[in-house]
Order: sequence, then C-alpha cells, then structure tokens
Amino acid sequence: MLRFNKTAVLALLIATSSVFLLFQLYHSRQPVSQNGPHIFGRTVHLSGKDAQWQVVKKFMGLVHKYNMPVFLVDTAALGLLSQDSMLLRDSLVKEPHCTFLCTNRDVLTFALLNNLWKYNAGLVAAAEEKGFELLEVRGKDPRLVSMDDLSGNEIPLHFLFRLQGYVVHVVVLYERSGNYLWHGVLRLKPNMDRKFAPFRRLDYGRNAGAYDRPELVLTTLDGLDVRIPRNISGFLTEYSQARFLECRYRDARSFFQLYPDDTSPEAMNFRMKAKALLHLAARILTELRVPFWLSSGTCLGWFRQCGIIPYSKDVDLGIWIKDYRHDITQAFQKAGLPLKHKFGKVEDSLELSFQGLDVKLDIFFFYEETDVVWNGGTQAKSGKKFKYVFPKFTLCWTELMDLKVRVPCETVDYVSANYGPTWNTPVKTWDWKSSPPNVQDNGVWPVREWDEVIQVY
Repeated sequence: MLRFNKTAVLALLIATSSVFLLFQLYHSRQPVSQNGPHIFGRTVHLSGKDAQWQVVKKFMGLVHKYNMPVFLVDTAALGLLSQDSMLLRDSLVKEPHCTFLCTNRDVLTFALLNNLWKYNAGLVAAAEEKGFELLEVRGKDPRLVSMDDLSGNEIPLHFLFRLQGYVVHVVVLYERSGNYLWHGVLRLKPNMDRKFAPFRRLDYGRNAGAYDRPELVLTTLDGLDVRIPRNISGFLTEYSQARFLECRYRDARSFFQLYPDDTSPEAMNFRMKAKALLHLAARILTELRVPFWLSSGTCLGWFRQCGIIPYSKDVDLGIWIKDYRHDITQAFQKAGLPLKHKFGKVEDSLELSFQGLDVKLDIFFFYEETDVVWNGGTQAKSGKKFKYVFPKFTLCWTELMDLKVRVPCETVDYVSANYGPTWNTPVKTWDWKSSPPNVQDNGVWPVREWDEVIQVY
C-alpha cells in the first residue's frame, strides 16, 4: 500500500494554490487585451456605442483641460432627453450604457460660448495627443463688418474633432449687439478635406443661426458631466427657426454711392426715434409671445440700405393673423403708444396703427391662402378695401439697429412684390392705394359695418 508523505502533499497544494493566485492577480491587473475588455473570462469587442462613448469621453477630457464652456446642442440627443419615456427607461437600466450621447449617428454636436473662452493654440496639439484629427473652419467676423469696412477679421466658427470614424462638431456662438447669440455658416476653404465629416448631415452650419441666450444646467449623461439647455423643448423650437440673414453691406454701400445718405439733423432725429419705437414694439410683442417681422418700407430699408429709410416717416411690422391677440392694443397703449386707427376686423383685412413720438407704427396682419399670402388696406373716407398679395415666404432672423428681428427669408421676392423690379431706386412719392404693384381692389366695406371696421382716433 502506497504511503503519502503528508508534508510533501501539503507543500504541493500550497505551491499549486500560489501559482493559481498569481495567475488571477496578473489578469486582474490586465483588464483590457488587444481585442477588447475581458468580462468574466471572455473577450468582448467594443460595440459601436461603446466606441462612440470613448470618443465623447476623450473629447470631454479636452473640454475640461482647456476650460471650454460647451453645452450639448445635438438635436437627436436633446430629442431623446425631451422624452419622458426615454428618461424613465434609462433610469431602470443599472449596468453601464450609452443612451443619450450615442444616437446611432456618427456626429455629436456641442456649442461653445466664445465670450467665456479664450482661444488656446495648444488645443490642436492636445487633441492630436488624444488621437483626434481636428478641422478648424474660420470665417469673417460680421460684428466688425460695416459699409465703411467690408474686410472683417477671420474668427473660428466651427471645430470638428474626428476619431475612429466619429465626429464631435463644436459650433462657436458669438455675442451680437442685439443681445443674442450667433453662429456662422460652415463654409469649407478650397484646400479643406470635403470628406472629413458628413457635412450634409450636420445639424448646424448650412445657414447662419441666431439664438437667445439659453439657461444651462449641469447634468450627468451616460456617466459624463455635460451642460444642457434647461428648457430643451424651447431650444429645439428655436433651432427650427434659427436661420439668420446678414445685412448686405456691400450692396448697401453701392446703393449709397449712387444715392448719398441723408445725414441732415431731421433724418438723424427720425432714425433715432424710429429705432426707439422699433425696440419698444419688439419688447411689447415679445412679452406677448407674438412673432412679427419687418414689413413694407422698414423691410425695404433693411434689405436695400441696412437701415431705416429717413423719408418713410413710419415703422412697418407684419404679423400672421393666427397670432393675433385681443390684448395687443391694450399692451401698446399701456406702453404709451395710443391707438391712431384700427381698420378691418380679425376675419378680414385687420390693420392697427399706433402713434409714437412723431413716428407712426403700422402693424399689418397677414392672411394665408393656398398659394399666396396677403394683407389688407382700407380707405377711411370711402370704405374701399385693398389687398396686397405676396408669394408665400418663411421667416429668418436678422439684425437692424442693434435689434434681433425677423424678416422674410425670401426677401427679394417679398420686396419685389411690394415695390416692383425697381425697388433699388428710391421713390419719395408713394400712394399706398395705387403705387404697389401687388395691390388689388377688394370691394367696399358695407356702411353698416363702418363703426366696427373704420376706427380713427
């Protein structure tokens, strides 16, 4: 019968156990192999979402290192955050995951508040150290462009960080004199790589954009600290209506070379009063949440000469009739602008006029039909009705006299409809009943309705 040496057996067991423990310790300190992370002894390759999350994590490391004041503006990510069902489902998942920053798209977009950040040239080297390729797109600074100086310095407008097939797009937001944020068009220079990113699928850059300053909150998304707009649905609504048109300074300078600007004291005084009236009207309508745009002569002045036409003697605004509120008149009167006249009614040809300080404010309400839109006019002494017909248009933002305001995006069509093909030639004698090429007779108000539809004060 075999005899076992208890001491030898014990030594053998201790040696075996030690080898096994050393093997486990080695692998516990080597969590990632060349192929991917080890989980419970099996190799798992990084999924697309995991890879994108790693890219975003590296980008956020750059953000923190260089104190870049960025916040999430990606429409897909914010769309998920605005869905209560997605937030609830995400809260029930316990294991690590990427829900909001990995949106099945190869681009994620942030905005950078330029006024809170000083450009650091070391960013490029730091990005390259982390493996990123960086494309910086610059353009002219519109805040420095004027009719006296059309050159403008170039400023950073967009940064694109690319790694492992994923792109982080950073849109640079600048403060404008109208107290709003602006970003420029993403326009590639001839020597730039047009395949660097899926440019046609970017959320931002096809057009310039204008935004009110959002209130931001710091939150944790997919394990990363990220700032987001507090009012997500409000920001997404702004995004859908953010297109911005710059004043055409070059054309305005050409106009003034043909028709020198009126710098008389009377003209300067009118411009000052018109600016004050426009700012006041904008504040009132914004508080009422009634969208408006520059119309008639005020729109022509912005488009043709980047300013107010001094001989127009009034300020003209347009409002969709669907946005009419019954307390509009009361709000203007409360602000010190008495009602001068009210023509028409909500159902047909409504027009309001308020008296400012030596400057009149005309508000025209626009009605939509199948193929056209129109606003009405009424002759007080005869009750005759007129209709001014325009092609359909959308609305864009612009800046006039230090104020962010809307104008028709299709401005040439709008102005041409109202003033004809010679709109670029000043006309100081103008009959509102017959001069506009888009005016049409629209009948006569029944006498029994005059007390309602013709009110002059």
